[in-house]
Amino acid sequence: MTDKKIEENKITLRFQAIKPTLNEKALRIWAASEAKAYGWGGIALVSKITKMSNRTIHKGLKELEDPSLISSERIRRKGAGRKKITQTAKGIKEAIEGIVNPACRGDPESPLKWSSKSTRKIEEELKTQGYVVSQRTVYSLLRDLDYSLQANKKVKEGKSNEDRDAQFNFINKTVKDALSRGQPAISIDTKKKENVGDFKNNGREYAKKKTPVRVKTHDFPNKKLGKAVPYGVYDMSRNEGLVSVGISADTAEFAVNAIRTWWFKMGKELYPHATELVATADCGGSNGYRTKLWKRELQKLATEIGLIIRVCHFPPGTSKWNKIEHKMFSFISINWRGKPLVSMETIINLIGNTTTTTGLTIKAFLDKNTYQKGIVVTQEEIESIKLTGDSFHPEWNYTIAP
Repeated sequence: MTDKKIEENKITLRFQAIKPTLNEKALRIWAASEAKAYGWGGIALVSKITKMSNRTIHKGLKELEDPSLISSERIRRKGAGRKKITQTAKGIKEAIEGIVNPACRGDPESPLKWSSKSTRKIEEELKTQGYVVSQRTVYSLLRDLDYSLQANKKVKEGKSNEDRDAQFNFINKTVKDALSRGQPAISIDTKKKENVGDFKNNGREYAKKKTPVRVKTHDFPNKKLGKAVPYGVYDMSRNEGLVSVGISADTAEFAVNAIRTWWFKMGKELYPHATELVATADCGGSNGYRTKLWKRELQKLATEIGLIIRVCHFPPGTSKWNKIEHKMFSFISINWRGKPLVSMETIINLIGNTTTTTGLTIKAFLDKNTYQKGIVVTQEEIESIKLTGDSFHPEWNYTIAP
């Protein structure tokens, strides 16, 4: 091996060892010093080893000759490097604003009015306007313009009742008063009906790569398995709950029977000295404040368990404020995410094994009863209900005595 080849190998080894530790400026100066030490042909040899251009190595040699350039903190000279696209493509930020600004949604001339505003689509539209831009650059410019990915947010609650806040305060006061006296206070509601079978369930769970659970492509209900109707009862003082999973219709009879199940399975033992039961519910569905069957069934329950039942309904359009929604139902959905609800047994087990770090526990039971729809409550039955409306919105707040 010739001396030149040996020296070339040494430079190569030194370059491989030192490259990861140096920035652009230091590497340039090192390359120049190696070229200078090698002598004639050194620039070409170092350029071949480091893949630096001859121009870069010459620049390093100038810096070696002028120590003031080396002592500077700058890696590149002022003004060097690629110019920002906002400098080379004037008006590009304004062009992006014109494409994605929400004010353009109603503009018939807006290019993306009826299309998704992905960075790829914005890139394509900018190119039609003469800008040379990449998808990554579009992302950076959007971030500079204070844009970010935004999902829809549920905040519009429909027509607001003038006494909405007052009703919230009334419910809060009623529940706090009951709890201070050691009386049970529950939050009740029906969770979304679920198809039973090997259907897709939203959410993702860890599993081995490329081994997803295979489910049906369409969500047509299985007539044999039917649908599950979960009705929940959440104990607000104990962070405990019960879910009665029905196989029939979501009727007032079913709703009241879920409360009955909670009382005999949990409440009776927890509150042996109770004289009343406070329940908060939304305004519609099986426990709606206008539903006559709901009140008739509550009368039967009050008489059966010997408690005064006090009901407070949330105003129309505010059901998400009910405690059960975010204290129990949300965690059930998290617990069974990505798991097909293939059977009633699966549903019962997934609900019953839902827990949180704050101590939530849930019991789940299958209600095999068949509930008839369209039951007519007679006027005589209505008059027999021992119902007393509160002075404040008696349609929303009332008690039913045994």
